[in-house]
Amino acid sequence: MKKSSLLTGLAALAALISLSSCGKKDDNTLYLFNWTYYTPDSVLQDFEKEYNCKVKVDTFDSNEVMYAKLKAGADGYDITFPSQDYTSIMIKQGMLKKIDHAAFTNASNINPKVLEKLTFDPNMDYSVPYYMGAAGICVNKQKVHNYGKSWTIFEREDLKGHMTMMDDMREVMGDALALKGYSVNTVDRKVLGNITDYINQKWKPNLVKFDAEGFGKSFANEDFWVCQGYAEVVYGEVPEERQEEMIDFFIPSEGGPMYVDSMVILKNAKHYDLAMKFINFIHRPEEYVKFLDEFRFPGFVNPAAEHLRTTTPMYKAEEMETCELKLDVGEDLETFNEYWESIRFSAD
Repeated sequence: MKKSSLLTGLAALAALISLSSCGKKDDNTLYLFNWTYYTPDSVLQDFEKEYNCKVKVDTFDSNEVMYAKLKAGADGYDITFPSQDYTSIMIKQGMLKKIDHAAFTNASNINPKVLEKLTFDPNMDYSVPYYMGAAGICVNKQKVHNYGKSWTIFEREDLKGHMTMMDDMREVMGDALALKGYSVNTVDRKVLGNITDYINQKWKPNLVKFDAEGFGKSFANEDFWVCQGYAEVVYGEVPEERQEEMIDFFIPSEGGPMYVDSMVILKNAKHYDLAMKFINFIHRPEEYVKFLDEFRFPGFVNPAAEHLRTTTPMYKAEEMETCELKLDVGEDLETFNEYWESIRFSAD
């Protein structure tokens, strides 16, 4: 489930040349191309049993890897799970089949508030939301006291040397944009320049580093006291018996970037009917709740499942209502990258 956009040259090359050989015949097998550890085995087993089929899963760890592999010619997959910006790109490029709404009888379980955010496909013509989430701030409440639930916590010089933010330009710059009252998808160069100055002057001097991978372990070891990132990364490292006393995770009131991962059926899918059955199956509340309980995610996408859960989510779904989807900004992504380089490599 890691959303890292940092790919090594070898990984990128492997993605381009490693083509799937699955799905060469109609073998009553559904082929998924999914984020790592993103669908509980119990759900897959339930589906196999009910429909007397097999489900095979290949995994990816970033949208970039998924997209590159498909564009390189891998055509054996039926369903993949892109985030909103790549869903939008794949729709525009004609890479997807339409959703059969006659077969999607559980469509009513999808939260209308999620669909309102999906301006590129609000009627689920090509995509069905799987999960909506957002990064926020984890605070070690045993070490840090009297703090506001705001992105301005990174301005605190008394916490210098104990804070980190993700190595992700759209997340960090999006946080600053939201704090200053702008859209996280702003591409105006003057605004981005001002945001860059703010980050360099007010946030970066207090950070240990930008870290998209290891901050969970460092938080658990109490090296980092304040981390911007995904809750599951920290909760996954802190022992369960210490979580309540140690972790305060929140999404600041100013909002920030968010994401929606969706299920889409690929243009060359060989098992379309089975794929539609799977999409419909996932959104049965009694199945979707298994996903929520296993990962302790909030059930904003499927409220009916949220009511069935037996675990406490890592954060409240309502906290995301002030967040905004990171959308595909096209060629302006290079503008973000230009300013991000001046943040990543500027002197403190």
